[in-house]
Amino acid sequence: MTKGVGKHREKLTSFELALRSAGIAACNLVRVSSIFPPRCKLVPRAEGVKELKPGQVSFVVMSENSTREPHRLIAASVGVAIPTDRNMFGYLSEHHSFGETEEVAGDYAEELAAEMLATTLGVEFDPDRSWDEKKEIYRISNRIVRTANITQSAVGDKRGLWTTVLAASILLGVDE
Repeated sequence: MTKGVGKHREKLTSFELALRSAGIAACNLVRVSSIFPPRCKLVPRAEGVKELKPGQVSFVVMSENSTREPHRLIAASVGVAIPTDRNMFGYLSEHHSFGETEEVAGDYAEELAAEMLATTLGVEFDPDRSWDEKKEIYRISNRIVRTANITQSAVGDKRGLWTTVLAASILLGVDE
């Protein structure tokens, strides 16, 4: 999982700079839906980036957001929920927002992934409960082993440059 931010007078260039900041600009990124493959594991960014080769086609679940409004708070987040049974698939979720802190956006993305996995596993929960209460239900059910998120937030450039944030989960070694 990785994240980045870029600022430039051109929106596309600000996105490119965010990809560079995240360490994934040299790849051909193919967006995929939200499945965390069975037996997949999370690796530290530094370890994962070493596996990437320039021009490589890489599968990604990515969230991005941009603004050129000065001082506007933006966020992009990817959440993940991994089942206890590693032979089952988990979920990744994307969330992007305006006006949410990094913590709020990250918790929301993580909660989205956990809820998708919980409904797949048949874990009962009240969707109106707080995220902390639901986390406890998931822990007690012993069906979801881990949830996490990666989130990037930024404040729109005071001079009106495009500001782009992104968060991504690169799927390494996944069969094509």
